Amino acid sequence: MEIPPHIHERMARSMDARESLLSTRATRNADYIRRSGRKPEEPAIRAPFSRDADRIVHSKAYARYIDKTQVFYLVENDHITHRVLHVQLVSKIGRTIGRALGLNEDLIEAIALGHDIGHTPYGHLGEGYLDELCREYRIGGFHHNVQGVRFLDNIEDCDLTLQVLDGVLCHNGETHDRCLAPEGEADWDSLEEKLRRIEAGGDALPLTAEGCVVRCADSISYLGRDLADALEVEVMDESDLAAFPESCMAVFGIKRADKKEFSDINRIVLDVLIKDVITNSYDADLIAFSEAASESITAFKEFNRHKIYENERLVRNREKIRFMFRYLFEHIIEDLEDERKDSAVYSDFIDAPWASSAYTATAKPAEAARDFIAGMTDRYFEWVFRHYILPERVRSRYRGW
Repeated sequence: MEIPPHIHERMARSMDARESLLSTRATRNADYIRRSGRKPEEPAIRAPFSRDADRIVHSKAYARYIDKTQVFYLVENDHITHRVLHVQLVSKIGRTIGRALGLNEDLIEAIALGHDIGHTPYGHLGEGYLDELCREYRIGGFHHNVQGVRFLDNIEDCDLTLQVLDGVLCHNGETHDRCLAPEGEADWDSLEEKLRRIEAGGDALPLTAEGCVVRCADSISYLGRDLADALEVEVMDESDLAAFPESCMAVFGIKRADKKEFSDINRIVLDVLIKDVITNSYDADLIAFSEAASESITAFKEFNRHKIYENERLVRNREKIRFMFRYLFEHIIEDLEDERKDSAVYSDFIDAPWASSAYTATAKPAEAARDFIAGMTDRYFEWVFRHYILPERVRSRYRGW
């Protein structure tokens, strides 16, 4: 059904009016760059970056967020953060900042929803093990932001805009920058140059102010949330809170290092840091934190690293997980080289209707193994491992006891 011309015209005028209110540093919808443009755009109904957010949400890679670890793998608790919630939080925080700064909220939403699609099972621990294997098999290292672009642009071929792919590639929640300024040219060669730089172990800043906001929102979203989750699953106790940095106590107005005082830590962190970014970025050429807030973020990340991410209770299964990654990687490569069509790598990946034929026709076995494993949820990773390592039972009519 076509929208009547007079309604379409009024919708177009309304969109133009909204765009006229954007900041001069905002990315305009008319500036979108799409590689192929296979499908017609209807910007009055759905702006190009809004269309990208929809394409990401409907991708298979996005669906697998539901059972991807954020921090606490192998923990049975329905109240802690998984990737699917994390990207929604980043989107909400980013759009709050972007709205205040007059930026393009649709672009922020699309980048935020897609930014962690390249993460492996078992979070950063899994990423480290897959990186080891990729280097050993000489296909380069593994970087989840590069992998995110690979999923969205090559494997599923979602035909996203350059601006969104750049934002996914250039997010980096593991580092902290007090100030961020857009970097690069709005063309595909610039994106490829950034990709090569990151694969070589470097860093690259986003092309747009919106991408810079998502990069800040990523850190804001997980600082307090990870700490709250750690208290929820009792990975930390009050003796650990005693080491919470004084600079953080001052910035976030925390008076005592006890659980009661930290019960609202996530809300406090969000409130303080969102307001700080807005204040220090308003009418400026940068997306920036204040010096005090920036120092507190650095100290907070270091505290979380020691007390949470490297906590022995959390990493005690790391050698088992490393073995699982190696076992699967090697056996998946064997299945591909021997063309074992009954293998899960064929039925659930190579021969899947959503996998791009251009990708499947050119991917080397080690590359396909990397991509198959990187896309797995924690639960599916364990299922495939059990399928490989346990003997298959012979079915009979009489089972006995």
